[in-house]
Amino acid sequence: MTSLIPPPSDLFLREDAIRGGMDLMLFAHSRHLCKADEELARWGLGRAHHRVLYFVARRPGMTVGELLSILDIAKQSFARVARQLADKGLLAQRPGERDRRQRLLMLTDAGAELERTLFADMRRNMAQAYAAAGGQAVAGFWMVMQNLMGDEARAHFARLHCPGAVNAPSASARQPVMASASSPTDNA
Repeated sequence: MTSLIPPPSDLFLREDAIRGGMDLMLFAHSRHLCKADEELARWGLGRAHHRVLYFVARRPGMTVGELLSILDIAKQSFARVARQLADKGLLAQRPGERDRRQRLLMLTDAGAELERTLFADMRRNMAQAYAAAGGQAVAGFWMVMQNLMGDEARAHFARLHCPGAVNAPSASARQPVMASASSPTDNA
């Protein structure tokens, strides 16, 4: 195994360190999704389909509008992907109970099984990386990613990760997410 390369200490805002971070994101992203891409290809699907499967599995019964907002895509783009998933028996829609004009999304049994298969390898990969890096590094990773995603995506993330939260923080109320001010030596 190739040795891990730490970031330059205290020089993390230099161009080479920022490019190094981008390199890490791009290499990790493509390798992390490799097996999922292979399974999706067997179904004649791609990453756009995967994102729909993933988020509908996370929040069954979400409206089409909510999913469009989460994915930050146009209705026309979604319609193509949704039609392909429905034609393959992976995605179902039903009218809303209070507002019949709403379309609520859910995975079929086959769609849920495919999503579990796709997620299984990613879960193993993330768990292995989390275990190797340790809790402090995982917390740092979460902070960096939340600061990269922007206000609207952070609000969606909050709705997924703050059970019972009716309203996620509004864009105007959000500030960059900061790590704890305590240093590693504070606990010694």
